[in-house]
Amino acid sequence: MNARTYYAPHGGHPPQTQLLTDRAVLTDAYALMPKGVMQDIVTSLLPFWEKTRCWIIARPLSGFAETFSQYIMEVEPGGGSDRAELDETAEGVLFIVEGELTVEIAGETHRMTPGGYAYLPPSSGWTAHNRGDAPARFHWVRKAYEPVAGLDTPDPLFLNEADVAPSPMPGTDGKWATTRFVDPADLRHDMHVTIVTLQPGAVIPFAETHVMEHGLYVLEGKAVYRLNQDWVEVEAGDFMWLRAFCPQACYAGGPGNFRYLLYKDVNRHARLGGSFAR
Repeated sequence: MNARTYYAPHGGHPPQTQLLTDRAVLTDAYALMPKGVMQDIVTSLLPFWEKTRCWIIARPLSGFAETFSQYIMEVEPGGGSDRAELDETAEGVLFIVEGELTVEIAGETHRMTPGGYAYLPPSSGWTAHNRGDAPARFHWVRKAYEPVAGLDTPDPLFLNEADVAPSPMPGTDGKWATTRFVDPADLRHDMHVTIVTLQPGAVIPFAETHVMEHGLYVLEGKAVYRLNQDWVEVEAGDFMWLRAFCPQACYAGGPGNFRYLLYKDVNRHARLGGSFAR
């Protein structure tokens, strides 16, 4: 297998001579945020996070994401938080792309490095600190957990992509595969964050149209991606949001693998007229 790489933004600010023309677009079916929009000027600070900034690339908003928020976090050495998550209903997934992060939860300490994945249940009181000597950059996906009577809340989970065998899609000779960190049959989970890999020339050969909302962050490579009725070029560092039922397909352009971090909501009934009773 080729060495894995993970793109991460480093910020900065464009010169006055740069052209304004870009690929950024927001529609009622999808959004594309190219890597070039993730500059210093659009970062956010968070309560109780020290030496930390983030790019908020998805949040619940009318006409945009409905089920999740997604941050790209940048924590300087010595930074972090003892009060990382302030919403007791929120579950989270962390995925490390640069540096290292030490996460403490339920009395256990986990040192996470690039490729590291963590599932963090709601009300778990987790903490996170950068005890390394370089900035830690990672994705933080947040969702309001939907409990179901008779199903337990999922346990914390810490893995690394290097230790998880990708699952090939049938009939593709492994050229299209998904790295799954959670058992798809585990109905305690109401969201999946996976990594999709398409080798050069591989395709998603039909316009997927389904109930799951998506957030896709390109970790590596480039492709031409079908978003609703449009074909757009995407590359490492780009983020795409797709609403439920937005048609999607893909051609992987090469010369290397095309890989993206994928969010989707799963394993729950469609809500009828509002939130489920707790």
